Amino acid sequence: MELQDIKGIGTKSIERLNKLNIFTVEDLITYYPYRYNVYNPLALNENVDEQETIVINATIESTPRIFYIRRNFKRLSFKALANNLLINVVLFNRTFLYKNLDIGKEVCLVGKYDKKKNTFVAVEIKLNWLTETKIEAVYHTIKGLKNTQLHQFIMNALPLKETVCDYIPTFLQEKYHFLDKRTSILEMHQPHSKNTLKQARLRSIYEEFFIFMLKINYLKNRNEKIKGVAKNYEEEKLEQFLSSLPFELTPDQATAVQDCLKDLKSEKRMNRLIEGDVGSGKTIVATITMVANTFSGYQSALMAPTEILAKQHYETINNLVKDFGIRVSLLTGSLKKKEHKEILEKLRNGEIDILIGTHALISEEVAFKNLGLVITDEQHRFGVNQRGNLQNKGILPDTIYMSATPIPRTYALTIYQDMDTSLIKTKPSGRKEIKTYVKKESELKGVLEHILKEIKMGHQIYVVAPSILEQEERNLHDVNNLKESFDTAFQHKVKIEVLHGKIKSKEKEEIMDRFQSGETKILIATTVIEVGVDVKNATTIVIFNAEMFGLATLHQLRGRVGRNDLESTCFLISDYDKERLKVLEESNDGFYISEQDFLMRREGDLFGTRQSGDMVFKIADLKHDFKILLYAKEDSKIFLKSTTNLEEKYQTILKSVSHID
Repeated sequence: MELQDIKGIGTKSIERLNKLNIFTVEDLITYYPYRYNVYNPLALNENVDEQETIVINATIESTPRIFYIRRNFKRLSFKALANNLLINVVLFNRTFLYKNLDIGKEVCLVGKYDKKKNTFVAVEIKLNWLTETKIEAVYHTIKGLKNTQLHQFIMNALPLKETVCDYIPTFLQEKYHFLDKRTSILEMHQPHSKNTLKQARLRSIYEEFFIFMLKINYLKNRNEKIKGVAKNYEEEKLEQFLSSLPFELTPDQATAVQDCLKDLKSEKRMNRLIEGDVGSGKTIVATITMVANTFSGYQSALMAPTEILAKQHYETINNLVKDFGIRVSLLTGSLKKKEHKEILEKLRNGEIDILIGTHALISEEVAFKNLGLVITDEQHRFGVNQRGNLQNKGILPDTIYMSATPIPRTYALTIYQDMDTSLIKTKPSGRKEIKTYVKKESELKGVLEHILKEIKMGHQIYVVAPSILEQEERNLHDVNNLKESFDTAFQHKVKIEVLHGKIKSKEKEEIMDRFQSGETKILIATTVIEVGVDVKNATTIVIFNAEMFGLATLHQLRGRVGRNDLESTCFLISDYDKERLKVLEESNDGFYISEQDFLMRREGDLFGTRQSGDMVFKIADLKHDFKILLYAKEDSKIFLKSTTNLEEKYQTILKSVSHID
């Protein structure tokens, strides 16, 4: 069954659903609400708290009137009878409801009651009475797709979905008295009560963690049984390469290099996480390890999450190794067919020593002659499945994962339990601390003055928006409205461009080239610039709706500036959440910020915004649900030990992370 088979879903709706990463019926029914509105009707009387948002039933007693206050701001007013009390009702910017509000109509109002003025200021109105508590699901949506429409699509799909695969083993379902999968999905979208919603959430969270830990524990068990291949490289040649580097390694970099080289020489298969703060120099550690691997007679692969970062790695690494006869190539999805074919042929013939690319590296047509080392940059961006697919292209290759997102030790020991870890905390000398300021929207004038001053000094600016398109559920900045605002502010005299994930690869590359060269002065982007983008002349970053991001993500974004010896500044624009954001004003230490992020942040995924990869859970939250993760971790171990012939559904999961004979 396809999306178009669902009642109410046409071509336009499919386009909008695709923008929410909903491509299948399975995606649709597991697109869970991010919050719920609870409507519990009260009787309006003198004891009602004026500060509280309440829900009341009322009957319209007068014809509604519309008042035009100013452009795009209208007031709708009428009188209503609530619990035998005649009150004034006011709604703002809801004039489209006028035609439905007839005298005698029974409505449910959500808002606050001002006793002195005898006025109920409503923020929402339902066109019927509520006789019992109602829980309403609220989804992340986009312009053109209302919350009610999305909910209806899901409710239309659920009865038609014949099979819903349940990944929790029967003995665990019985142990924890879980709801069945279909019931829990229905309760997530249309809860009967707070209690059933709680049960449904618990079951869904556990299942996500169980699947994740099943993969991790399977890989850990498999890796412990498998020996690697000892790499014997010429120490003298590697020393010559190290001597050629135009900088000295920091103590932490040197230690990480020794960890990796020791693993290469060992018969134990390397499975190492290199965790380092933004700008700490993880790439040079990876480069040195790939050079040693090349001198051992093996090929290396480095997979980056974006084409921008892959190209940047290619240029940096090629410049460092070209004098040593090491052949480096770049493979991305935007290559022309002829170039793509040539690279694949050279790779199979062993004429490429280091291949750098995006997820294009894991496509079936990519075949290495003797892959000995796999490096995944920003490894949380790739799922366990994708990382496994790349490793399977070699015969027991050593593996390095790099991450600039520090994770508190307690959590890291669980989610990275199958890896050895190297930490890089010290930063290269000469880097200045980035000055960070939290500013309200009303303080933008001063920020714009700072930007103009920096541009006159020949520097460049990043501006970050939380979304590409205007959001339906709240007033967020998007890249297009910011482009219009900045063009107006600078009277179209400053070259400004927009960059986001939906732009085609070639155009994206051209935009970045113009920014790299200094032709573009202001780059307005989404978090596509979060990872690794390195423009040394950029000295200021302005992040709008900063409250929407986790502290770890904001720290990553801030790391796009301060990549030189120039004074650099980060402005966090937000009218909310000032206490949490002040952590970034106080510190540039990613490990400290990470700890604070876990202590302070609300519901959300580990890295602050939704991204691809298995580390992004649809409903589970590492901080709030960590105890559930620990149960899932132990249960998955017991399940793997007790089961010799796994059912097909579990085989499918494990085949996705590693080939099973």
